[in-house]
Amino acid sequence: MRSPALALAAAAVLAAEGIALLVFAVVELMGLGAGDAASTSTAVALIVLTLIGAVALIAFAIGTRSGRSWARSGGIVFQVLAVALAFASLTVQPIVWGFTLATAIPGVVGFALLIASTRAENERPAE
Repeated sequence: MRSPALALAAAAVLAAEGIALLVFAVVELMGLGAGDAASTSTAVALIVLTLIGAVALIAFAIGTRSGRSWARSGGIVFQVLAVALAFASLTVQPIVWGFTLATAIPGVVGFALLIASTRAENERPAE
């Protein structure tokens, strides 16, 4: 039994996270252009890694919408990393609640949707 609604919702969360990373990369690129970086090579590396993550999330969104298991697996890994990052941000003083919640909520929701989508797609009708 396929669940297109769950797959679509999970793909939407992954795509939104990918777009957020693209926006973050653009902001970092503008900061680099303005000379705000303490280390140019570190800033460039951060931007490149952020872009790789954004492209991966968008690819996982497309794959999840198509029902590909590799995409759901990769998406789950990213959601676990997002929740771990949110928990880690609680150790920074003062706690930036906007960042923490903006990272944790989509991570938990995306994780739940990906698991639910996987379960729904793998259910077999009783005979």
